[in-house]
Amino acid sequence: MVTKPVILGIADFQDVLKEPTIALEKLRELSFSGIPCEGGLRCLCWKILLNYLPLERASWTAILAKQRELYAQFLREMIIQPGIAKANMGVSREDVTFEDHVSRSPPRGRRLRGGERGGLWSGRLCPDISFFQRATEYPCLLILDPQNEFETLRKRVEQTTLKSQTVARNRSGVTNGRSLTEAGGPSGGTLTRPSLAEHAEADTFFCFTNLMAEIRDNFIKSLDDSQCGITYKMEKVYSTLKDKDVELYLKLQEQNIKPQFFAFRWLTLLLSQEFLLPDVIRIWDSLFADDNRFDFLLLVCCAMLILIREQLLEGDFTVNMRLLQDYPITDVCQILQKAKELQDSQ
Repeated sequence: MVTKPVILGIADFQDVLKEPTIALEKLRELSFSGIPCEGGLRCLCWKILLNYLPLERASWTAILAKQRELYAQFLREMIIQPGIAKANMGVSREDVTFEDHVSRSPPRGRRLRGGERGGLWSGRLCPDISFFQRATEYPCLLILDPQNEFETLRKRVEQTTLKSQTVARNRSGVTNGRSLTEAGGPSGGTLTRPSLAEHAEADTFFCFTNLMAEIRDNFIKSLDDSQCGITYKMEKVYSTLKDKDVELYLKLQEQNIKPQFFAFRWLTLLLSQEFLLPDVIRIWDSLFADDNRFDFLLLVCCAMLILIREQLLEGDFTVNMRLLQDYPITDVCQILQKAKELQDSQ
């Protein structure tokens, strides 16, 4: 009988986070088993695990102030000033971010191939989840300033409602957003609940930047076949499967089901498209806590295959491709436990 891993209590995390110097290995150990969403613990732990906050607590206030000002500078230089320049040149006032190639996503239903990786992460938010429908309590004042003549982006920020036709049906899940908006933490100062909510955009930007810096090799075509590239990692999922379940491996090989058909998305998007959003967040607790930086992700992918082995062994090519490209919604704790078993058996 499979038992769910126990998420450790708030006090366990607070004991680690209150120390003048955070014990990183202890924090990783705790976070790997799941971070409580209460009290802003998750957002604080993620900041540390993603190297946005250093281990020395005394430096947090100064670093956060510096980074948040840097983000405001980015907005002025990359968004506001180009918009004003266009307006001064008589060009129609438009949202310059619309022209950024990073924001482009492939046409719906078309699979990305190697080299077509712009937009893999962008455009992936879920507008049908209530959290993404609500207007923020802390809109960017730099954007809202009527003096910047940046009309279209200002209107977007001022928008209070996003229409959705698939709220009840979307497999990404509908949530009241509580676990996503919990802020605060045991640290006080600039990490109090109102401060974290007010600066969530800037902090998220730098956490995301650090995350992408660590997985950027997945998106560089020239590195595909190197040991740090995406092709190697996809093949690593299969080689691990061969070691752990050779019968299933041979079945997929026999049907010519290549890891590129499903593992590319699993790996490059960190499973964010495969599960309900709260489950994705739980998986990320373990991934961010991985001291080898996402080696555990390969084991999670292998565990996902093994846990539906009976269906895969019975299915033909079409059935199995459908299973792998639309993974059955399941208990992610079971997947994480299986991945941990695979890790311990290595």
